[in-house]
Amino acid sequence: MPISTILVNIATPSMNEKDDAIPTTTVAAYSNNSQSLSRRTRLLKGDSHIGGSGFASSVDGGSSYDGHDDEDIHDGADNTLKNIPRLPTWLLESTPDEFVETMRKSESPLHVKYLQTMVECLCMLGKVAAAGVTICQRLRPTIHEMITSKIKAQAEYVNSTRPGAGHAAGTATTGLQYVKGQLQSYQLPKEKHKNGTSLAGSLLAVSPVSPVMAPMGAAQSATKELLDSILDAIVRIFENHVVVGELLESKSSQQAHMNTPKSMVAEISGNPDSEASQATGGFTIGFSMTVLQSECQQLICEILRATPEAASADAAVQTARLASKAPSKEKRDKSDDGLTFAFRFTDATVSLQGADLIRQGRNRKGQNVQEGYGSASLLPEQGMYLAASVYRPVLQFTDKIASMLPQKYSQLGNDGLLAFLENFVKDHFLPTMFVDYRKGVQQAISSPAAFRPRANPAAAYTSAVSKGRPVLQGLLTIDFLAKEVLGWAQAMPKFSGDLVNYVQTFLERTYERCRASYTEAVLEKQSYMLIGRHDVDNLMRRDPASVFLPTSHAHVSADNHIVDAETDGVDLEFSQLLMKLRPIKQESLIRDNNKLILLASLSDSLEYIADSIERFGNASGKPSDQTENDVKPTHPRHKRSGSVPHKDLASFAEDYRKLAIDCLKVLRVEMLLETVFNMQVMATREYLEDQDAEEPDDYVISLITQITRRDEVIAPFIAPTKRNYVFGGICAVASHASIKALAEMKHINLFGVQQICRNTIALEQALSAIPSIDSASVQTRFDHVRTYYELLNMPVEALLAFITEHDRLFTAIEYYNLLKVQVPGREVPDDAKARMAEILPI
Repeated sequence: MPISTILVNIATPSMNEKDDAIPTTTVAAYSNNSQSLSRRTRLLKGDSHIGGSGFASSVDGGSSYDGHDDEDIHDGADNTLKNIPRLPTWLLESTPDEFVETMRKSESPLHVKYLQTMVECLCMLGKVAAAGVTICQRLRPTIHEMITSKIKAQAEYVNSTRPGAGHAAGTATTGLQYVKGQLQSYQLPKEKHKNGTSLAGSLLAVSPVSPVMAPMGAAQSATKELLDSILDAIVRIFENHVVVGELLESKSSQQAHMNTPKSMVAEISGNPDSEASQATGGFTIGFSMTVLQSECQQLICEILRATPEAASADAAVQTARLASKAPSKEKRDKSDDGLTFAFRFTDATVSLQGADLIRQGRNRKGQNVQEGYGSASLLPEQGMYLAASVYRPVLQFTDKIASMLPQKYSQLGNDGLLAFLENFVKDHFLPTMFVDYRKGVQQAISSPAAFRPRANPAAAYTSAVSKGRPVLQGLLTIDFLAKEVLGWAQAMPKFSGDLVNYVQTFLERTYERCRASYTEAVLEKQSYMLIGRHDVDNLMRRDPASVFLPTSHAHVSADNHIVDAETDGVDLEFSQLLMKLRPIKQESLIRDNNKLILLASLSDSLEYIADSIERFGNASGKPSDQTENDVKPTHPRHKRSGSVPHKDLASFAEDYRKLAIDCLKVLRVEMLLETVFNMQVMATREYLEDQDAEEPDDYVISLITQITRRDEVIAPFIAPTKRNYVFGGICAVASHASIKALAEMKHINLFGVQQICRNTIALEQALSAIPSIDSASVQTRFDHVRTYYELLNMPVEALLAFITEHDRLFTAIEYYNLLKVQVPGREVPDDAKARMAEILPI
């Protein structure tokens, strides 16, 4: 049997026993002792591979060799005998010698014993160098064929699972069509929201990747699955190469004669000065690792649409140059010097010429190798963004390979495929991603529709975006893009810090745009200036109503009686502060309802983003660390720094939430100023009516109209609790203004009292119609006003008697004002004020 056939077919841990019988005469040629090995050695297999072949057979779908001979299981034998552990036939029937005894006593796995026996045979034949040459010649094409076969088989399997596919339907094209058809499940929902807008259309328009290429897209899943399968196969191949490599190197020193010409060895090994490399025909563990990784590298380049620099002709689409690290002097002195490539990378599209060059590839001498691997037949899409799904399998592959390397080759694990990919991600993928997503962010926040509130006026507010929550389109898009970028961060934990920084940059730009929109709506308006005052800010923080804000600044108990007491005090202080601002001018108010709608929608959208940012921080930290620990539990040299600055994300969430609160504060103060603006007419009006009117005063009708209209337009954009906050202060200010107005009146008659009571009833009905407002509280406040004005209908003696029983129902000043105003037909004794003073507490 030719030595090339012997060598190419050694070390098969996945043999089929029926194919392994070798005539005794063949085995006898290995040694003078023709009985040193079994006549049925099981050492060879006609279709297995080493380096080029033998090791690959262990990953081509076979089962591990178990050493049992089909002929040893006789017909009619007891089935229990099949389960009795025993040595493989090629050891059991061998003539005992030192090597055979060692093999029998060894606890190594069977396939390792098989490899050791094969190497021993080669040494006995003096064919170690020839064996190494054959391995070197066959390794690259065999690995290429293995990868191509796996891709083809998987594509055919996908095609065969297509519904309705017959046995004859198995082409790569139809398989690809089926895979692409399955991607529809990932598509974002195309149905319209209740407010009439399409979520999918607006979001997909700004994303730099299709749903298929998104972090959780089908292309990413298919790529990871494919690489996991291929790299796992290569790991098993390399495991055998390590075993044989160590054996050959140890035996090479004992080889007395080199059967291979020195020039042939030098051509393969690339280092004619290395005796060790020559002794093994150029084959070393380092050579094997380099070739395996170089094939993986070219496969990854095909997936990413990256071309070797020397073969790239389309300069318009070339980006940053990536080169492997220069080998150290120590490594250059070794025969296992690695292959070094410099690459240029195309964008998502690639020219036909570039595609042809990808399929050509190059070996270390520059000769053309096999065509591409055909990954396009299986993957729905190819391109740079698949680096996210390539990274994890390569990281796991590198760690597994490093764990197998003997100590003398440990430095080889520090560079290679992982370094190549990390350089690509750092120097090309991340910068390109930043530019792509920055364009998307800019498009999202600069679009005319970005900050245009959209909602169905008849629709009720809902907290779920999928059910119609009217988040501003610009902010909804930013949220989508930020989540997508963080999806890349979770796929590549080492670079999560950079990616989170990108998100922070996008959030900062978006915040500035939101701030500008807010400022444009409130600029030079009195409500905006008021909330910036320290005294007003302090009052609003103390106001129990602040519990309705996205972040509560209230420092009071949630008990109702405490809240009510505190509310009365804060409302009184706030009302007094606002009354001092009279006269309020119309131009200082926001009379454009569209601006009020924008503030309401902006507030709710900002709160939505703030909540989402907080989820970003919670989701982007622990998974990264945990995932990294899962990948490499025992190799600290690959320790990743997947740090995520939670504090920065938290501060962004706080900034967004503060701006959302400012929007609500402006709306609340605006409604209070609108109330004072209308109610200030009351103080200048004399209520000397000559008959009972049937309608409220005009200023009350105007205020009611404003309240009703603004509640209608704002309601679809903010939650009911926020509506309560915006409109909840009107009742307190209106009731206080009504009572305060009496101090400035000179005359009022009984019809005037009835008119004021009618005004309060109209206001009560309007405010009670707002669902989020407590109608009982509104009634109580306006009952208080009506009681106060109805005291004017009492004679002074009856009034004094009432004060005696209810001395704390109103303040002393408010009681004095009842005597101060002139009521036709009512006589006020000269000592009335003195008698009132005696009744009221000091």
